[in-house]
Amino acid sequence: MMAIFMAAIDISIVATAMPTIVAELGGFHLFSWTFAAYLLAQAVTIPIYGRLADLYGRKRVFFAGASLFLLGSTLCGLAWGMVPLILFRALQGAGAGAVQPIATTIVGDIYGPAERARIQGYISGVWGVAAIIGPILGAFLVQHVSWSLVFWINLPIGAATFVMFSRFLHEHQQARRHRIDYLGSVLIVLGAGGIMLALMQIGNSGELVTIAGLGVGGAVALTALAAQERAAPEPLLPLNLWRNRVVVIGCLAGFANGALMMSLSAFLPTYVQGAMGRSPAAAGIALAASSVSWTFASIASGRLMIRTSYRLAAGIGGVCLVAGSLVLMTLDPSDSLLWVGTGALLNGVGMGFCNTAFIVSTQASVGWNERGMATSSMMFMRMVGSAVGAAVFGAIVNFGIHRQLPEAGDAVNRLMQPAARQMLDAGELARLTEAIASSVHVVYVIAGLVAVLSLGLALALPAKLSPTRSLTQQP
Repeated sequence: MMAIFMAAIDISIVATAMPTIVAELGGFHLFSWTFAAYLLAQAVTIPIYGRLADLYGRKRVFFAGASLFLLGSTLCGLAWGMVPLILFRALQGAGAGAVQPIATTIVGDIYGPAERARIQGYISGVWGVAAIIGPILGAFLVQHVSWSLVFWINLPIGAATFVMFSRFLHEHQQARRHRIDYLGSVLIVLGAGGIMLALMQIGNSGELVTIAGLGVGGAVALTALAAQERAAPEPLLPLNLWRNRVVVIGCLAGFANGALMMSLSAFLPTYVQGAMGRSPAAAGIALAASSVSWTFASIASGRLMIRTSYRLAAGIGGVCLVAGSLVLMTLDPSDSLLWVGTGALLNGVGMGFCNTAFIVSTQASVGWNERGMATSSMMFMRMVGSAVGAAVFGAIVNFGIHRQLPEAGDAVNRLMQPAARQMLDAGELARLTEAIASSVHVVYVIAGLVAVLSLGLALALPAKLSPTRSLTQQP
């Protein structure tokens, strides 16, 4: 719970503070990279950490990754420009690949399927606390102290996490030699990294050769990875895992929901501050509505799936995601913060139901020696979805603003700061507001289509599968 709190507080506090940080450092066109670099590094390292945790135990792998995460957090607070911040965020993400996946795997180790469904309420309570504290604290720090503390707040939390894991987590794993799939690790970094970097360049017309090169290189690396995993004695990504229907559905749903999460956490503050002219605190309140509702929905989902099925719990979540996306599609700069919060709240309910159902069903469908890989695979796909969402949605916003106002330049940065915003003349302010509002509107139209896909995946789960009824009991 402490480890997950560290990951949760980082997500909520950084998402709230990032528009202000970018406005201070300059370079709004690099805005999406502050999220994409973190998520890219996190995504490509998650499967590696997950497999190492299956081979060598959870504790030592967690310590290695969390140490890297805290080093990256320290350096982010010292960043002097957007490029250094992006590089340090990538380092932070490379460590984050171990934090939440391994902590979630440990929950799967120490609880059975029915207990896992219940314990998700406690775990979600951690997200709820972080959701309340993070946005409020983030807004306070950037307005009254220093944005560096947004990153440095991870240090005392990380220290407490290390002490508690050292004292309370006792693993009893038989020591034996393993053959680490080093080549598979390199290929997955090159393959997934190349494809996602290519997606991040979408919208840059001058980078067509680079995009093509990255895409082709990534595809070649992934093809080589598939061949390598068939031959490796202890593969990084065991292919038999992908014959499991529940695991495959969970991973695809993770991808879809990751993109939806990014449309909310990265671009709702941009809309609230840029298009509506509200403060960072108002953006934080809107995000908090999503995270708090996620918490209570997870508790309800855990209780519901024990009595019914994973499919029903995930299906309810899918319906809420579609409804929340419809609300966000209708946003207008003149709308009240209550209407923004309604869309965020519905999305949070959807995430709570879906995330709990897919995690518990995925972990229940495999044994201990594959649980780390199965959990990490689902989270890997969720991070890939988030990175792709950040890249594609960021390209849409940048392209939309450039198409409508090619001469906007640094005026977009000033739009995000309440003091600088007041210095813009009425005509320029109206044009900038309209450009951001219409660009983010396109983001939420696409997010609505992704929400429909998530609902379809929820309905694809086996009909009667639940924490008290396994696949082997199906007729």
